[in-house]
This record gives sequence, C-alpha cells and structure tokens, in this order.
Amino acid sequence: MGQKKKLAEADQQQSPTDTAWMPSSKKSCLRPSLALGSQRSIYFSQSPKDHSARLGSEFFGQPAVSLARALLGQVLVRRLGDGTELRGCIVETEAYLGPEDEAAHSRGGRQTPRNRSMFMKPGTLYVYLIYGMYFCMNVSSQGDGACVLLRALEPLGGLETMRQLRRTLRKGTISRALKDRELCSGPSKLCQALAIDKSFDQRDLAQDEAVWLEHGSLEPSASAVVAAARIGIGRAGEWAQKPLRFYIRGSPWVSVVDKVAEQDIQA
Repeated sequence: MGQKKKLAEADQQQSPTDTAWMPSSKKSCLRPSLALGSQRSIYFSQSPKDHSARLGSEFFGQPAVSLARALLGQVLVRRLGDGTELRGCIVETEAYLGPEDEAAHSRGGRQTPRNRSMFMKPGTLYVYLIYGMYFCMNVSSQGDGACVLLRALEPLGGLETMRQLRRTLRKGTISRALKDRELCSGPSKLCQALAIDKSFDQRDLAQDEAVWLEHGSLEPSASAVVAAARIGIGRAGEWAQKPLRFYIRGSPWVSVVDKVAEQDIQA
C-alpha cells in the first residue's frame, strides 16, 4: 500500500474500534472580530496556569454519545515544551460505546495493555497507533470501555507551528504548503499538528499541563449538529451504520461530510 493511500485511510480510521455554523454565516470558534490565521485566539490572553476556562473532571463524566456532542465547540489546547501553545476548536467527534459496540477496541469487554485507558476514569486520553505510523486520540467517557474519538479541529492559534509539525511528521514526499483546512481535518492529522503521540496515552485532560480543554466561545445549537455513520468501520456489522459520528454542519474543517445525514436534519 502506498504512503499516500495509507495517510488517506489513517485520516478516516476509527477509534477503538439557535447559533448554527452554516457556510453563509461563516461563523467559527473565533469571535467575529478575529480572523483565522494571522490573528491570535482569544484564549491566548490566559496563562496555562489559569484554569478558569479549563474543563474539569465533571465535564467528562457523561456517556459517550453525550460527551461526543458536548465536545463540539470546545477548544483543545496543546502546550509544547518551548511554551508555544497550539489551539483548535473541536468540530467532529465519534462515540464508541464500550463492550456492546462491535466497532470499539473494548468490544466484548476485553481489556489489553493497549486499550487500558478506555477503562480508566472519564477524561483520560486513549492514544493508539495505526499502520505503525499514525496516532489517533480519544477521550474516555462514563462507562467502562467507552470513549470519544477526536476527528477534526478548526485551527485557532499556532497555525504556522502546526504546518511545520505536519510537514515533519506526515509520511511521503509531498512538499506543497498545507492549507489551513488541511491541518487538522482528520484524526491522525490533528495528532501530527499538535505533536500528540503514544506518550500522551493515559494522561488526564483535567490535570495535565501539556494538553487540556477549554470552554469554546460559541457552542453549536442542536440543529447545527449532524449525526452520521462513523468512518472506516465497515466490518462492524450493524454498528457500522449507527449515527455515532457528530460534526458541525457547514464547518469547512470537518473531515467527511455526509450529505444524506444533513438532508435528514433539514427535513
């Protein structure tokens, strides 16, 4: 399998196994006065030690479907070793329900060294490797073996650093400059852009100083959230069709748009 094909599949890979964002409104996680790219996120005014906007343990203590929806619009923050902060608004997630879910790594209740994070307290990161080269990041939820895959982000701050990290970490020889919408539009892409690897497995999002979540400035209304089938789990039987992927309708940063699902919520 070629490197380019592997990357495309990696970005579609599953996890263990009345403000709406519409194209016409061009609303985003940023305040209207800020533009994407050259401007800094509103969150840069806060110190990493200032947890007034940080989401705590109580936020993560909810079932996977509820958490997957609640994560939309929240801001993921990654602080690098040199103090650089990278920020992105979550625009797409997938829920994995635990032992009953045939697409989850915890299906049947099996526990392994690899998936131990899925059985840890809500808010624990589950980071795993696919194809021996790409990482996917999940957040454990309420319920043993349940978690939420982070599929796509809208980049808010540190975009040039994200570009450099993607150039360094992605496989292949493509040398063209990445567009903003390409930086975090897939689970493995966002891990590359934020320098997330296996060392982040089992970290606590409510406590860690290198990665955490903050309240977003805008939250999508129920009518703006699309529920669609998950990506890349064709061999999971009926579970492959369950609407457990959630994304913000009209967001250009979503990895895969489901036109049928969008028509259903408009009907």
